[in-house]
Amino acid sequence: MAVPPIVCFKDDGEPVAAPIDVSRVLAGHPVATVDNRYSSADAKFHTGIWTSTVGHWRVRYTEQEYCVLICGRARLESDDGISLEFGPGDAFLIPPGFSGTWETLEDCVKHYVVYDPT
Repeated sequence: MAVPPIVCFKDDGEPVAAPIDVSRVLAGHPVATVDNRYSSADAKFHTGIWTSTVGHWRVRYTEQEYCVLICGRARLESDDGISLEFGPGDAFLIPPGFSGTWETLEDCVKHYVVYDPT
């Protein structure tokens, strides 16, 4: 079995549009991109770079996502009212079953690692 090459995040990638469902948008006109750098053969594990402009929208996670915010500011608020704000260098995990809102307070860039066993 061949070992895949190391995935480098410092090289320029090829981001593509990652539209946010307008029915979930609560405020603003957020525009997002994704630059997926790696997906496992079974398509359950992914890692890459995501960007977003300012906006606020509803989210519901079935996957597990580990994030490191590279620049900008974002706030996550759960349906039960717990609110956390993140800035450059902050790392966080969003567990499956999380339901609430994502708010991009300042245009942001994050590195993500997603695992979705479904």
